[in-house]
Amino acid sequence: MVRCPAVLRGSRFALAPQDDGRASNHEPAIALMVAIGENGAIGRGGDLPWRLSTDLRYFRKVTLHKPIIMGRRTFESFGRPLDGRLNIVLTRNAAFDAPGTVPAYNLDEALDVARKETKRTGADEIMIVGGDDVFREVLPQASRIYLTEVHASPEADVWFTFDRKPWREISRERHEPGPKDDHAFSFVVLERA
Repeated sequence: MVRCPAVLRGSRFALAPQDDGRASNHEPAIALMVAIGENGAIGRGGDLPWRLSTDLRYFRKVTLHKPIIMGRRTFESFGRPLDGRLNIVLTRNAAFDAPGTVPAYNLDEALDVARKETKRTGADEIMIVGGDDVFREVLPQASRIYLTEVHASPEADVWFTFDRKPWREISRERHEPGPKDDHAFSFVVLERA
């Protein structure tokens, strides 16, 4: 049985189809989790170029209990490991040591650690959460993108764009800005066509 659980309580928006929780032998999906402005902006000064509290709650809901892979600068922007997830940090620094994280020195190593974690926990996705270099490197292997389209073009110093032709949209939910959101935005799930 395939089901699409609600992402936010009371929301119509659904995640990509997931299995029924029974063990299986399939490889976990590699999924990007990214918020992008209309101008391709994803970062500014080591942080996000907007404040979207609703998107942060969505990020937590989608990534919780799944291994997450990120670059060192993205990890540093979080300020701490994210709870309820194995935090795998890509770094070139052999001396990198941050409690609560697993360092990886290349993408293949990071994906290997993440796959072992999905086998241990039963998670069905490996989440790639940034930054731009990591997104670009893993994109050819990704089968899903959780995209937050931010309906604004903020100033930024980090950008990410990708060709949408090989992707098909499986869901979309538009949101007007809430009290703790700077801009309107849409939650979009894309799967490789």
